Amino acid sequence: MLKIGLTGGIATGKSTVSRLFRERGIPIIDADLIARKVVEPGGKAIEGVKTAFPKCFNGDVLNRPALGREIFHDETKRQQLNQLMHPAIREEMKEQMRSHEAAGESVVIFDIPLLFEGTMLDLVNYSVVVYCREEIQLMRLMERNGLTKEEALARIHSQIPIEEKKHQADFLVNNNGSLGDLPPQIDRLVEQFKAIEKEGE
Repeated sequence: MLKIGLTGGIATGKSTVSRLFRERGIPIIDADLIARKVVEPGGKAIEGVKTAFPKCFNGDVLNRPALGREIFHDETKRQQLNQLMHPAIREEMKEQMRSHEAAGESVVIFDIPLLFEGTMLDLVNYSVVVYCREEIQLMRLMERNGLTKEEALARIHSQIPIEEKKHQADFLVNNNGSLGDLPPQIDRLVEQFKAIEKEGE
């Protein structure tokens, strides 16, 4: 089974690209969904996160905006949160991957926002980066989240710069233009992935 890592920067359009892959029948293992699951009541990471960030919980329910405010401007706390959550996220991702493999899937996509920043790169064979220029990224993020320029830049700069990710990518999806430019690119990638998987059989 071919394992593809899908990433990008905040507001570069990765979620849209993920949806387009799903519409073409490629299973998606979504790191963000798993990250939510592991800090829900009874989740694999909730106890550790609750101990480290007690003010961000109402009972057993995580207050996400409060946690976001606490970690976005503090690299040490962000690293601490990652160390608490990544092992649980990784374990859940591998479980999902095994079930897709058992179901006979030939290609699976790991949708991982922090693919290059985190500890998940070894789970995939190839990486796809959804790319747009930083000024477009900034404008989309401010519009989408109702943020000031300073708030949006803080979030963008908490990740590896998109230009750097672009150079690390095995495959690139260019999202500088309109939404209509994306489906043909995704169709081409799906064909490429299937060809690579066939060669490896």
